[in-house]
Amino acid sequence: MSHTQPLLVIAAGGTGGHMFPAQALAEAMLRKGWRVKLSTDARGARYTGGFPHMVEVEEVSSATFSRGGPVAKLMVPFKILGGVLAMAMRLRRDRPAAVVGFGGYPSIPAIGAAWMLGLPRMIHEQNGVLGRVNKRFATRVNYVACGTWPTAVPEGGTALHTGNPVRGAVLKRAGAGYIAPGDYPMSILVMGGSQGARALSDNVPAAIASLPEHLLHHISVSHQARDEDHERVVNYYAEHGIRADVQPFFDDIPRRMSEAQLVISRAGASSVADISVIGRPSILVPYPHATEDHQTANARGLVDAQAAILIPESQLDPAMLSAQIANVLEHPDGAVQMALAALSQGIPDATDRLVALVEELTGQNT
Repeated sequence: MSHTQPLLVIAAGGTGGHMFPAQALAEAMLRKGWRVKLSTDARGARYTGGFPHMVEVEEVSSATFSRGGPVAKLMVPFKILGGVLAMAMRLRRDRPAAVVGFGGYPSIPAIGAAWMLGLPRMIHEQNGVLGRVNKRFATRVNYVACGTWPTAVPEGGTALHTGNPVRGAVLKRAGAGYIAPGDYPMSILVMGGSQGARALSDNVPAAIASLPEHLLHHISVSHQARDEDHERVVNYYAEHGIRADVQPFFDDIPRRMSEAQLVISRAGASSVADISVIGRPSILVPYPHATEDHQTANARGLVDAQAAILIPESQLDPAMLSAQIANVLEHPDGAVQMALAALSQGIPDATDRLVALVEELTGQNT
């Protein structure tokens, strides 16, 4: 690729929640003829397999921020400063038209350097509460693009609602026709995200097993369970004669979701975005240890729209969950209303909105 093409530097790290929207923006900017560089850390690098091969990936050391003794902690500001200065040198050599951070510690060097050099820059926040890094930079960037609305942004920050970009495989099934529950095969999708899926593995199988017989014998389950929970979840379903596909990770979530009558999930930002773009009734159990309880904030839009039932983990037990599952599956008209309400919360063009902001930042929106 020639250096006459505008360069976009994307910085993201840590989790799929940061990396999926970064990937969506990278794909869109490449299609527009931009060069794209991704700056990430070792954890984020696990997700780069999905990125187009034209994206140049640079791994930055995110100088273990939370671990180590007092001396290590004293060194952190110097390591951060060193990372920012090293990145500033790189950005001066190959000057980007814009820098976009998606949160996580690896976005510190890129956004810090862009701020120092006065380059056009913005951050995208997936969750309904700003993450630590994004909160720090919110007033030092041109825009804070918010995936969840409303998101509280510090005084002086410019917040814009873009929604959370979803992967191409999800967009292909946007608004896929919903088959209401009835006297025929039905499916339930259970997804827990990488953290804290245990509470779902502890409660969902027993909740499904105690559904009334007239529902139970139509149901099959796709259940995402961590490796350490896998065997007991598989055995429980088998002992109760329930058809279940239990895996640590489904790479075809969009297909399974579009075929499901009901989704039971954590309220991670990308899960909530997928559920609303495809448009499915859901029971959401926010991960209680998420920073500043941001999963409850993520769920709010779907819950307020009456598209989702919220169950705090402190109140989660098989009997209560079973009653809520039955409540959805025994009321087909209500389930259709929930599916439509979910769709009303979806922002399928979130990636285009982000692209438009990048173009506005760089004066390319001709």
